[in-house]
Amino acid sequence: MGNELRQTGGPSVAAGGARRRRPSLVVDADGLRLQGARWCPSPNADARPDASDITLLVIHAISLPPEYFRGDAVEALFTNRLDPQSHPAFCDLQGLRVSAHLFLRRAGALIQFVPFTARAWHAGVSRFDGRERCNDFSIGIELEGSDHRPFTATQYRRLAAVTRALQRSFPGITPDRIVGHSDIAPGRKTDPGPYFDWDHYRSLL
Repeated sequence: MGNELRQTGGPSVAAGGARRRRPSLVVDADGLRLQGARWCPSPNADARPDASDITLLVIHAISLPPEYFRGDAVEALFTNRLDPQSHPAFCDLQGLRVSAHLFLRRAGALIQFVPFTARAWHAGVSRFDGRERCNDFSIGIELEGSDHRPFTATQYRRLAAVTRALQRSFPGITPDRIVGHSDIAPGRKTDPGPYFDWDHYRSLL
């Protein structure tokens, strides 16, 4: 499976049948990358106004084409390689320059596009706690999903493990500063949508 994560923070079986606990996910010492995530750099990022100001986690959901959960279209979008002629749903995406720090697939694979200390272009016009331009001070995680289907149990486990790793490295991301895209762009965005189980996710943290 290459760099895809199989399990994080849960029990596994060692040689001889003994059970041991896999190590938790960690962010590297420089605060740049999540160890274990596949690295796929996006050009759609720039410097934060203050690289130490990372105090918000934004949960998104995406599927390209809509409701399709396979293929590399999301990765192509975030790296400016998406062919707008390859599917009718992609026509409106021509010239769009977006990214997220992480993309979490249905089966649990993690892809990182932007270092955490850099500003990913994920939130757009947004506001949280009286402060605009949430890209300046947030980390964005895209879940492979939509407004119309439940997320997978694996995604919840992975997301919780990633969240714990980020909170260890960036303590300003407190529980009350973990939000959905719809919370910071109400009326413009709906993700992660009605099928995202916030209570279950928070119970795993």
